[in-house]
Amino acid sequence: MQNNTMKRFWEIDAARGIAIVMMIAYHVMFDANYFGIAKLPIYSLPVVIFARSIPVIFITVSGIALYISYSRRKAKGNKLFPHYAKRAAMIFGWGLIITAASWVFVPQGTILFGILHFIGLSILIAYPFLGKDANLLLLAAISIAAGFFLMSLRASFPYLLWLGIPPSGFYTFDYFPVFPWIGFTFIGIHIGKALYRDGKRRFEIKDAKGRAASFFSFLGRHSLFIYLVHQLVIIGVLYLLFL
Repeated sequence: MQNNTMKRFWEIDAARGIAIVMMIAYHVMFDANYFGIAKLPIYSLPVVIFARSIPVIFITVSGIALYISYSRRKAKGNKLFPHYAKRAAMIFGWGLIITAASWVFVPQGTILFGILHFIGLSILIAYPFLGKDANLLLLAAISIAAGFFLMSLRASFPYLLWLGIPPSGFYTFDYFPVFPWIGFTFIGIHIGKALYRDGKRRFEIKDAKGRAASFFSFLGRHSLFIYLVHQLVIIGVLYLLFL
């Protein structure tokens, strides 16, 4: 059983990397359809399920990684809340940059509360539960159920958008409100506590040696950067080839 508290766990990075590849594949389809390059069934049930599974993986893995990071910093006696508050602000800040960019270039689908906004806020929401033995699966179930309830509601103002109650007629290219998505953060923390208690791997797994595992792990280690630039690259390539 591996107890190295400093080494990155390649399987966590690889899971992120797989989600990155899935995200790029879906966005190639979406962009090709959006720009009229190809008529693709992006609203068919299989594609919708595929698309929804991408953030489920990302957010669940982020919960696992958050717990591992917290456990390691706590064991080393490092500052905890200031570190995660700073990280939350950094990720949320990138989300605001995405908001500004989308408002300029695609104002009809401006991203007001996308996945980066959510992940930034979720760090602060999840922080109190990282060091406690709360029933995280119950919290997850309540959060997801609340999300299904809230998505049926509409408001006459946008101020509850982050919570899961959009205004009437709201449209965006990327929307991840606290409910139901915080439920998958809780699921991730639960998995982290079960499989990586105290930041240590609690199961046997071989080191990544194959090309596929190394490739996906590499992508996972650079997931934020890839997320920030991938649409620019996709749109640029599509424009050069087809537009």
